[in-house]
Amino acid sequence: MRIIFMGTPDFAVPTLAALIAAGHEIVCVYTQPPRPGGRRGKELTSSPVQRAAEVHGIEVRCPSTFRDLEAQADFAALEADIGVVAAYGLILPQTVLDAPRHGCLNVHASLLPRWRGAAPIHRAILSGDPVTGVGIMQMEAGLDTGPVLAEERTPTDGKSGGELTAELAAMGARLMVAVLADLPGHPPRPQPEFGATYAKKIDKAETRIDFAHDAELIERQVRAFAPTPGAWFDLHGERFKVLGAEIVARAGAAGTVLNEDLTIACGYGAIRPTLVQRAGRPVMSAADLLHGRPVPVGTRLA
Repeated sequence: MRIIFMGTPDFAVPTLAALIAAGHEIVCVYTQPPRPGGRRGKELTSSPVQRAAEVHGIEVRCPSTFRDLEAQADFAALEADIGVVAAYGLILPQTVLDAPRHGCLNVHASLLPRWRGAAPIHRAILSGDPVTGVGIMQMEAGLDTGPVLAEERTPTDGKSGGELTAELAAMGARLMVAVLADLPGHPPRPQPEFGATYAKKIDKAETRIDFAHDAELIERQVRAFAPTPGAWFDLHGERFKVLGAEIVARAGAAGTVLNEDLTIACGYGAIRPTLVQRAGRPVMSAADLLHGRPVPVGTRLA
């Protein structure tokens, strides 16, 4: 098939790679424009999808919007059989969705209609969903409201946001290839009218750990935001990211360090960080952190 691929982050790369491996013709890749990045945060950095496309010599386009008629006309002129979208990041008007012969299909990392929106993986972990998954959805004007052609499930099972993202990305890539190989065998099914939830974009304020919360909620917060953006606490004006933690059956005043292993009391129960990161430092075990930066018992964390 002649495919226009639209995606931006690492999550989208496996789908692009799978389409190429399956022998489809990727006539063009659309992705978000390069953003400031690098070690100093100033160098313009291409998206993971753009870098993957350039390796294969595929044309890349980075419009900042699809609102203008010229961008819409350029898209339609590609005369694609289908558009494949995976975490692209731009709203697509109906004229763009209708331009390919078979419309546009989206790889969405949730079991729709649960967690429509920008951050379905984070929200599934934060909410303690025991199972999540990925679906192939026919795109329409509404936000992730289109009918679903296929889906696959997986338990969350203590997985981090990074682990679940990688798993669902691989699942979505396989599923998209299977759907494109037999479109008639995957008729679109309207989403149920009940059970819809919205996965809003993660706000920076949500990443700060509030030890007044229960240990179970904080452990989910740590997993959801690992490895990025990272849940964190403040100690004497320095930010410490917690990228791994376990629940401990201890009690104390919320935010108090209870022992030499950095067990921290929560509103109910306690957590013990296992992986931590100081600003500008590599990720390390809590034990390695404490060798160079002891945190005395009784310290109150914010």
